[in-house]
Amino acid sequence: MGATLLTSPARPRIVLPGSPALEPGVERYVLKAGGTAAFELDAGDRIELCALEGGQPVEVAVFGVRGKSDLGALGLKGHARPLGIERALEADSEDAARVRFGLYRRGLDLGRVKAARVLAPDAGPREMVKLEAERSVFAVFGAPAEPMVVWEQTPPSDVLIFMERANPRLLNTAPLPEPLAEPRLDIRVDVASAEKFEVYEGEYIQIIDVQGRQCSDFLAFNRKALDEGREQGLDAATTRTLNGAAYPIPGLLHSKFFDRDRNPLVEIVQDTVGRHDTFNLACTTRYYEDMGYFGHPNCTDNFNNALKDYTPIGALSGWPAINFFYNTNVDCHNHIWSDEPWSRPGDYVVMRALTDLVCAASSCPSDIDASNGWHLTEIQVRVYPKDAPFKRSIGYRMSPDAPLQLTRESGFHPRTSALTRAFGEYRGFWVPHHFANAGAIEEYWACRERAVIMDLSPLRKMEVLGPDAEQFLQGIVTRDVRKLSVGQVVYTPMCYEHGGMVDDGTLFRLGENNFRWIGGDDASLIWLKEQAETSGLNLNLKTATSEIHNVAVQGPKSREILREIIGTPPGRPTVEELGLFRFTIGRIGGVAGIPVLVSRTGYTGELGYEVFCHPKDAPAVWDAIVAAGEPFSLQPFGFEALDMVRIEAGLVFGGHDFDTTTDPFEAGIAFTVPQKKEEDYIGRAALERRRANPLRKLVGLEITGNEKPSHGDPVFVGRAQVGIVTSAMRSPLLKKTLALARVDVTHAAPETKLAVGRLDGMQKRLKATVVPFPFYDPEKKRVRM
Repeated sequence: MGATLLTSPARPRIVLPGSPALEPGVERYVLKAGGTAAFELDAGDRIELCALEGGQPVEVAVFGVRGKSDLGALGLKGHARPLGIERALEADSEDAARVRFGLYRRGLDLGRVKAARVLAPDAGPREMVKLEAERSVFAVFGAPAEPMVVWEQTPPSDVLIFMERANPRLLNTAPLPEPLAEPRLDIRVDVASAEKFEVYEGEYIQIIDVQGRQCSDFLAFNRKALDEGREQGLDAATTRTLNGAAYPIPGLLHSKFFDRDRNPLVEIVQDTVGRHDTFNLACTTRYYEDMGYFGHPNCTDNFNNALKDYTPIGALSGWPAINFFYNTNVDCHNHIWSDEPWSRPGDYVVMRALTDLVCAASSCPSDIDASNGWHLTEIQVRVYPKDAPFKRSIGYRMSPDAPLQLTRESGFHPRTSALTRAFGEYRGFWVPHHFANAGAIEEYWACRERAVIMDLSPLRKMEVLGPDAEQFLQGIVTRDVRKLSVGQVVYTPMCYEHGGMVDDGTLFRLGENNFRWIGGDDASLIWLKEQAETSGLNLNLKTATSEIHNVAVQGPKSREILREIIGTPPGRPTVEELGLFRFTIGRIGGVAGIPVLVSRTGYTGELGYEVFCHPKDAPAVWDAIVAAGEPFSLQPFGFEALDMVRIEAGLVFGGHDFDTTTDPFEAGIAFTVPQKKEEDYIGRAALERRRANPLRKLVGLEITGNEKPSHGDPVFVGRAQVGIVTSAMRSPLLKKTLALARVDVTHAAPETKLAVGRLDGMQKRLKATVVPFPFYDPEKKRVRM
């Protein structure tokens, strides 16, 4: 096959939004662990399968002429039934739905074909298999996976699929996403044009950026109103006002577009881009004329022409459209700026029609500025029936060049979603902000006085194992890993060479050569992988976020709740015996019950535990804890209340209290950087310099009055800004307004008088006094109960 498709291009290139990271004709896909993917292949197409973390077999089934098995077209042999693919297709996921529909629409039956297995279960990291199609076929790939026991370290691995097409598509193009259902309408909007279409209530509208960096203006009108002679279309100003946001996003709270009478017309269900515009008109004749381009095509004229048969809709000189994929924002100087779109080939927005609609979508013709990346391409519009299986989701990437992922539901979601609709996206998961019939204040008091249960499954988990695992981690984190006993947990940051923090998290020692990292952000997983690749050490890393989900049970009654339901094996601590920053293993429901790992850790400043399990067991784990907690008035706990208790307890949060420019001293966690650690680690030299010459310090602030500052508010001494607020809250228990702030060390001493700037920072000031933190239980007696 020649050079591997994983190799980066040799020639230099400018990094551009929406530009392919791979050579022309090369496509990249992710085969999820336990998932499936399917592709049409032509003669000469080349395929590479690579399980980056190793140990993940791949099952392949191939359909040839008249739906018959044709493994030979890929040079494979097999006689087994495709059981792994069949199990994967039973999943309630969009990948499975897409493959199921792809088989259905082609009239293909998995029962008629055999499967081959490639990549052995003992294959090492980055081991790959290369295949080449001898003739045109439809190939289905599966990554069989068995549920991992929570105290084991055998998570299944995602597989990267690279394809080099024998007959490449046009430069910068990508295949359209396989539909999830049979589209009722499938419309190609040509370059510099617009198309009209009608949609029925409940149907789904998908606007696809075919080649990336191409804007599409969108209009929608209430069909019933048009029949009555009235024009009621999407209104951006009304939508912004009702949502309190620049544009709607998927979710349950701020997802709808409204007309000027405040009637919802469409709901955003999926968005893989996350940057759009509702401030500007669709491009007009006047815009191009003012730039000196006379007679230039424009979206407004294209809309007028497309909608001319609908008499209540009058022609306008500038249409106030919804501008999908248009990258605009308003800066602090009241300037609306625009730049190249974020969208990449195949990115899309999915909407659900909330009434019968007349719609129009354009492929914007602006080639005189950066709006469309200086290159015009097509837009695809699909309309699906109301029973299409679209789930609410937002697209995200672990890094700019990583494959797209969609928001997930944790294993506990069936239980939390029955208790609230107030969900938001956090680190690629849907998490509850607060719960119905309660709210953040009530949940806060429940944590301080009784006990709460909270879904923390978005935490990132990675297994680090092998003879050199200890040595590797000793050179990564600031804490001394060699002092960590089996069964012990340590809280630690990891830093870049300049001393700025990658992430903070907890490190579990499961065995002599076995560790588990649990962090808050994908950055730590990426960093660990990058360092492992260049270390030359004998170890293996396996991402386990999808295999380990967890709830926190926190509060003074948490021990009494868990000790009644979790049994531990001989030689392991019971819940009653478990010390601070220790973990044990056990089962819920007797010796044959649900396997769990329990750690005495938390993020609330209270006695607390975290219970880890496989996602398939999560509903049963939730039910058992809730039943045991009923006598203690155990209450579900959302992220809004969590933010309150963690600020009171002086616990820092990535993206607020620290970032990559912040060292652990400036983040208020100097205790995590021991001076007596003998061995070197990444960032040590920089941290020693920063320790000796500190510039900023995280301090506590007591704010005069009840107005709560916001993250990022400037902190002043007179006219000089000396810091920023990183987090703030009003404490129901302490009856004070409190904040964490990073300030210049000159003004960080206790009792120093400062001011927090509001509005423009000058017109309004909140008086503040520097105080020690943690604000709540500064001696941490409650955590050690």
